[in-house]
Amino acid sequence: MIISTRGRYILRVMIDLAEHCEEGYVPMKDVAERQAISLKYLEKLLPVLTKNHMIEGVHGKGGGYRLTRTPDRYSVGEILRLTEGDLAPVACLEGDPKPCVRTAECRTLPMWQKFTGMMNEYFDGVTIADLMRDDFAG
Repeated sequence: MIISTRGRYILRVMIDLAEHCEEGYVPMKDVAERQAISLKYLEKLLPVLTKNHMIEGVHGKGGGYRLTRTPDRYSVGEILRLTEGDLAPVACLEGDPKPCVRTAECRTLPMWQKFTGMMNEYFDGVTIADLMRDDFAG
């Protein structure tokens, strides 16, 4: 599994908004500039976050975006599943997999199930607040 640019950029946007939350609504052009991400690209990503109530936006003078929760209430797992879809490393473990005729005798399935569980547990245990800390070591 490879996390796409979309997933990585959305994490950076969420961290940036968290770091500037005291400023109120943060203009996305400021986030784009600080993160060296195209504003046009960010504008394509923001609807996913607003539709899922992760951020809220206000248009016009003094407008911008802000988090709807405190940084410690956003898990990396939640954000990645929102942007990347299922985090399963193999197709047979995706949310709505096609039935596999080999499931009953698959020697690798238990390994993939355990790995998927460990990965989800890890990502669900890391928050935006954690990523804001200089001493976060994963």
